[in-house]
Amino acid sequence: MTTQTIRFLHRGTVHEVHDLPPTRTVLQHLREDLRACGTKEGCAEGDCGACTVVVGELDGEGRLALKAVNACIQFLPTLDGQALYTVEDLRQPDGALHPVQQAMVDCHGSQCGFCTPGFVMSLWALYENQPAGAALPGRDEIDQAVSGNLCRCTGYRPIIEAALRMFDETCYPRVALDRGSVEAQLRALQRSGTFEYRGPDVRGAAHGESTFYAPRTLEAFATLRASHPEARVLAGGTDVGLWVTKQFRDLGELIYTGNVAELRAIARDAQTLTIGAAVPLEEAWAALAIDYPELAELWARFASLPIRNAGTLGGNVANGSPIGDSMPALLALDATLVLRRAARVRALPLAAFYTGYQKNALEAGEFVESIRVPRPSPTLRFRTYKIAKRYDQDISAVCAAFALDVRDDGTIANARIAYGGMAAIPQRAAHAEALLTGARWDEHGAQRAMEALASDYRPLTDMRASSAYRLKVARNLLWRCWLETRDDAPLALRDVDAFADDGETVAAGAKP
Repeated sequence: MTTQTIRFLHRGTVHEVHDLPPTRTVLQHLREDLRACGTKEGCAEGDCGACTVVVGELDGEGRLALKAVNACIQFLPTLDGQALYTVEDLRQPDGALHPVQQAMVDCHGSQCGFCTPGFVMSLWALYENQPAGAALPGRDEIDQAVSGNLCRCTGYRPIIEAALRMFDETCYPRVALDRGSVEAQLRALQRSGTFEYRGPDVRGAAHGESTFYAPRTLEAFATLRASHPEARVLAGGTDVGLWVTKQFRDLGELIYTGNVAELRAIARDAQTLTIGAAVPLEEAWAALAIDYPELAELWARFASLPIRNAGTLGGNVANGSPIGDSMPALLALDATLVLRRAARVRALPLAAFYTGYQKNALEAGEFVESIRVPRPSPTLRFRTYKIAKRYDQDISAVCAAFALDVRDDGTIANARIAYGGMAAIPQRAAHAEALLTGARWDEHGAQRAMEALASDYRPLTDMRASSAYRLKVARNLLWRCWLETRDDAPLALRDVDAFADDGETVAAGAKP
């Protein structure tokens, strides 16, 4: 059986890897194989940010795109054809610090220093992604850039000051990556066909080999999936990675979605927004928020930027966690999944996809190809809310979404209400919807629907919230939706700013 080596740019040259398990993480390779220990190991689950690195890849137009990701849950073969940057790469030829690093020093942004390399790499991605002449990032954008980095001793004030100061060219002359050179090197690394990498089982070569497949076309992906129905489909690895780092599982064969251009496409027509299953979460949320700016807060609070840079909307949907934050909104918006097995394609409403706790309607060899979301109608009133113990980077206790089509006469033509964290699956509130549909959207109708939620859900008690708390919060969120969308003196939606006319800018993450 033939195998190929993993090839990616590292320290300006092509780095090749072979004879390592396909599920070896980038962090393990850096620290244990290359002895590049600037990147730290903390939580091993993508929460603390100590392992943050920056990955560069060619976008659809052949330009270099840089993204901060968590090295601890990124599998090494996913780097094939990409560039990897770590804190060691920021050292200048004359030994000087990079402006990001020097600003951290000057602003006293580091004490014990354990978290500092991760902060530096998140800020370096922000620094490099500012086009020449563009407006400098404000506090909200900086907060988002470091949302995946936890600081335990310094506090964020000096780090934020460093982030603001690193762009001051009077203090720190601009140091920019030679993008043209990197793009040329990356083009030379791109493969024309499916990348196949075989390595020893994670338990050792004596247990056999595992195979990582990375097809480049949708047809090749569909053929591989149909012929290997037992294989694990791998997208961003933000959940599957933990199966290795926390549960020490052998994943067997892996089929990677990240190199399939068709699965990373976003398309719009007059009726539908179609998001490919492998579109990264950050890009998917940005596309959704153009049509639905009410999603701005939920977008900002969905995990952290490094997780959204790696994870995919299709992966989040297919994983089917009852506390996944994308599903309530998609359910309320009446999204449809496009499922494929070999050449056969079928459409299935998302509401019919989940059959039980982390169980779904996928057949053997079938996969999620895309998610279709209807474009908004003029009569739609839409809201989403997330309740968690922390504002940033926390798992929901309750996540709610409400989509109400309200006629000119004030009656509801159609009501769609969905919650996460309230049942074994992300679930619509059938009883509450039935009471609202055809009724007036008024205080009495809202209160009746609030009471009906007790017939729709029997939430669990766990470490995040009690059953009684969840049900009370679910009712209160419906009431909040009524207060914000009523015809008479609606409350202001404080967490959403309007998009610019071109639909490409939003003040996501504005806090109350």
